[in-house]
Amino acid sequence: MALKRNQKEEVVQDLSTVFDTAKSVVFARFTRLTVGEANAMRRDLQSQGIGYKVAKKTLARLALKNSSLNADMDPIEGQVAIAYSDDEIAAPREIFAYQKKYADKIFIEGGVFQGQVMDSDRMREIAQIPGMQTLRGMFVNIVNSPIQRIAVVIDQIAKSK
Repeated sequence: MALKRNQKEEVVQDLSTVFDTAKSVVFARFTRLTVGEANAMRRDLQSQGIGYKVAKKTLARLALKNSSLNADMDPIEGQVAIAYSDDEIAAPREIFAYQKKYADKIFIEGGVFQGQVMDSDRMREIAQIPGMQTLRGMFVNIVNSPIQRIAVVIDQIAKSK
């Protein structure tokens, strides 16, 4: 069913608001994704606070132009989904996880990160940044490592004497 003009204007306005307010936005191309897979993915994303919209490419491109970014979206083949969140890493990370889960069905095509339009390679790099808990654990491990080595060396010296 074709959208009427006022419905298209509403979609463009909604997407422009998303582009202006979300900290990260991911453009994903999907093909041959079953309804069950799409619904499961949508529910999972929603439970994590990630918005997910499917829109016509022309309307998404127009909304990106009308937003404060005033940018253009690279041409995307097939259908486009837009995932967005207030957490800068959440949307790219989750779409990347679904890209692994549904190989050859969903692909990251680009996005918006920190107010800049990024290409697909850059968004995949961003998606692979570990979560905050993991980063904190890595930091604690780095800080703790020299202390732990000194303790082992002192223990070995004490055992040898």
